[in-house]
Formats: sequence, C-alpha cells, structure tokens
Amino acid sequence: MALHIPKAPGVPQMLKEGARMFSGLEEAVYRNINACKQFAQSVRSAYGPNGMNKMIINHIEKQFVTSDAGTIIRELDVEHPAAKLMVLASQMQDSEVGDGTNFVIVISGALLEAAEELLRLGVTTSEIAEGYEKAMDKCLEILPELVNYEIKDCKNFDEVVKGIKPSIMAKQYGNEDFIAGLVAKACIAILPEKTTFNVDNVRICKILGAGLLQSEVLSGMVFKREVEGEVSNATKAKVAVYSCPVDITQTETKGTVLIKSADELLNFSKGEESLLEKQIKDIADAGVKVIVAGAKFGDMALHFLNKYGVMAVRLNSKFDLRRLARTVNATVLPRLTTPTAEELGYCDVVRVDEVGDTRVVVFSMETSESRIATVVIRGSTDNYMDDIERAIDDGVNTFKGIARDGRFLPGAGATEIELAQRLLQYADTLPGLEQYAVRKFAVALESVPRALADNSGANATEVVNNIYKAHRNNEKNVGFDIDTENNGVCDATEKGVLDLYVLKYWGLKYAVGAATTILKVDQIIMAKRAGGPKPKAPAGSDDES
Repeated sequence: MALHIPKAPGVPQMLKEGARMFSGLEEAVYRNINACKQFAQSVRSAYGPNGMNKMIINHIEKQFVTSDAGTIIRELDVEHPAAKLMVLASQMQDSEVGDGTNFVIVISGALLEAAEELLRLGVTTSEIAEGYEKAMDKCLEILPELVNYEIKDCKNFDEVVKGIKPSIMAKQYGNEDFIAGLVAKACIAILPEKTTFNVDNVRICKILGAGLLQSEVLSGMVFKREVEGEVSNATKAKVAVYSCPVDITQTETKGTVLIKSADELLNFSKGEESLLEKQIKDIADAGVKVIVAGAKFGDMALHFLNKYGVMAVRLNSKFDLRRLARTVNATVLPRLTTPTAEELGYCDVVRVDEVGDTRVVVFSMETSESRIATVVIRGSTDNYMDDIERAIDDGVNTFKGIARDGRFLPGAGATEIELAQRLLQYADTLPGLEQYAVRKFAVALESVPRALADNSGANATEVVNNIYKAHRNNEKNVGFDIDTENNGVCDATEKGVLDLYVLKYWGLKYAVGAATTILKVDQIIMAKRAGGPKPKAPAGSDDES
C-alpha cells in the first residue's frame, strides 16, 4: 500500500497536488517587485532618442531590431504574472494613445522600486498605495497648468509637423523632419470634416531598395501585386469589387449529365462559356473598367475580361478588399452580378507601376478627396523599414491625439521635474504616513530625465540637479538637452520638444494603476498546469500497489 503523506494544513491542503503558493512580504511582494524592476530596467535603456535597440527573436524565429517598447513587450511573451500587469498597462496605453508605452513601464518600475524601500522601513502596502493615488490625483490636477502649446487647427501643416516631430524623434533621431512631413501630409489629406480621424486610413507599403528619402505619400492605395489580365492601366475608371471568384459559377448541388454525342459535349461547354461571357459583357456595359476580386480569376474569365478591355486585380486579404472598397466608395458584392450605379466605385487612375524592381498596382485619387492615403516607404533592409513603419505609426497616433485634444506639455523631462517639485511641497501638507509615499512618487518621476540622461551618456544626477535648479527659478519648461556635452539643460518649448497632454495624462494613470495593483498582492497561488510534469513520487511510496 502506498505511503500517505499528509499535506500542510491551511490553503495548500485545499489545492491539487503540484500547486504552489507564495504569501507574505518576502515571498510575494518583494518577489513581484524584483521581477518588475528587472523588466523595467531592460526596457528603460531603450527610452528616448538615444535609447539602445533591442534584438528580439520571437517564438516563430522572426527577428526584430527596435527601440520601440510596444514591439519589445509584445514580442517578449512575458510569463511572470506581476510583470504581465505592467505589460497590460503598457498595452492599454498603446490602444488609448498609441505612444508612450515605455513611459508607463519606466514610471511603474520606478514606483515599485521606491515602494520596496518604504516597505523595508515598515510602511504598509495599503498606505503606500493610498499615498501613490493621492500623488497621482495631485499630478492630474497640476498637469493642465503646465500646458505650453496648443494646436487648434489640425489642417495647419507647419503646426502639425511641430507636434508630430518629437514622437518620431524618439524612434528615428536624425530623420524626424522628413518622416514628420510625410505623416503630416498623409494625415491632413484624409482628415474628415465631421467624423473623427481613423488611424487605419493611413496605410503603409514597404518596398525594398533606394533610401528613406525616396519615400512618398500617395492619396489612394498601393498593393505589391501584379494585375491578372493584360490590361494594366485605366483612367477615370468605374470599379466593381467582388469577394467571390470571377469564374464559371459552381453549381450548389452535384448532378450527373449524360452526354451521348460530340455535339452535345460542344454545346454543353459552349453554354457555360456564353453564360460567363454574358455576365462579363453586362459588367463591361455598365461602364466598369476595373474588377477587383478577393479570390481567383479563372482562365476563361480572364480571356473575356481581356476581350472587353477590363482590368483585373486580385487581393488576397479581405481587409485590403474592404479598405479599397472604402477608398473608391464601392460596395463589396458577394456574387458575380452586374453592379448597380450605387454599388460601383470610382477611381481617377488605376495603373501598374514599377518602384525599384517591385511591380505595384496603384489606385490613385488625384482630383476627388481620398479617404485613404498610403505612405510608400523605401529602405535598404526589411528590419530598417519595419522600424520606420513603427515611427510613422507613432506619428499617426500622435496626430489622432492632436485631433482629439491639441494641448501639449514640455518634454525632455521638464514636466516630470515640475510635477516632482510640486509634489514635494504637497507632501509637507499631509499629516499621515502617506506623505512618505508622495515623496517617493516625486523621486520616481525623476526616473524619466534620468533615463534620458543615462541613455545619452550624461551624468544623470547632475542633469536632474540642473533641471531642479532652473525650475526653482520658475523656468518650468526647462528639460534635459540631449545635444550638449556638459549635462546641459534647455527650454523644451523653444527646442520644440513637446509631449501630448493625453499621453502624460493616461500614462500616469496606467502606471500608478499597475504599480498599486502589484503592491496590493500578498499571495500568489499557482495551480498545477494541466498536462504539466507530474510531481515526483515521495521516497518510500510503492507505485505498484
């Protein structure tokens, strides 16, 4: 008979065999804080214009070389439950603002690091969390006072470039003027009058070869595909969009046809042919010059399309098909029928172009206002173009933020130091133990200019002291100057280093939310994984019985 070993009393007794449980300060809280500190440390070195790149090879062996925190954390596939909370906060920031993912991780990591020191001094987690939340409320109260620039007209090209440039500078330092110009041109071209700006309407097409400065913006869509038939150009074209194959229609039920003579065989195939020809002739008679389909074009259909001079384009992605339908203002038809005037789309020019040595199909809207713009990126390697794409994506999201709320705060660590200075004054007015947490919150805010200084090779302590010194003289827009050799500071407004108000607002909210949630965890219970390794049998047990 197997030897029965009793489990320890308490929660472990209730759980399945193989489950693990950690509780208390030492086992749970410090453990979580350490994991989050390590995670924040690794991402922190990628912060700012001089941030280092990370090389990540994900689970499907795809290689990424980037300093974009959003991509880094998405591809890392973090397992630790506490670090996962930071990742979730960062992803929320990405979906809300589209930029500032690294800011959330740097701040929440610094808050947890500061909390560890307070915990070792004997302050309880609830008091720290309460102090942090009070400090955050105070920060959000102060933020509107620090606004130093506002864009009121989203169609003013120069102002938009000024607003977009800093977010691109963080990813592509040196090319920010050119890329900001591309993004501003693409966004302003498709900004709707009544509805809100949709990020998805700025498409990106990456074509290998040439250099970044050969990139351009086209109103309309560009696809890396060849046309199916012989017709490769159409102007002022009516466009029909189908989600079905353009081919002889298959019958819905199976049937058997008995053919007794050669004439019957000829007539049978002729009937199919004439039916298909009639369908395509009717479509061509409706004035259609371009047919776009989401599935294959049959050989017979192509023959008739060439005969009636109709251009044939195939798109494999149903999302691309929908976007194109939105661009040309057409309705996607599920069956090969003759479209009505309302279902037809219109495009000024549909042509096959050669960019470098890549053949592309361009749907270009030259006179009418386009709903979609495409940025054609040129570059020498795929990795480089991917990084440019991420920079453009941040720029487009910044434009979305400007369209929603055009207020800006000074960047370069100026906002954080001003908030820290005000919080230290606020902490002196608090009677309880949470004043220590508020002070630590102010210290945690210093981690942003510190990260900028460290990544630029400057002395972080001296930089922070210089910024504090300027802020005490009521120069609240002064931040770290990454271009100086001697730990210098500059006026962020004059230098054009601006951060979106919504970015800071939501970034602080999510960072504090993640940090307080992690602090309030006092037990970690990990159930045994299904299909995981079986627990080893204790010594002395008899398996055969």
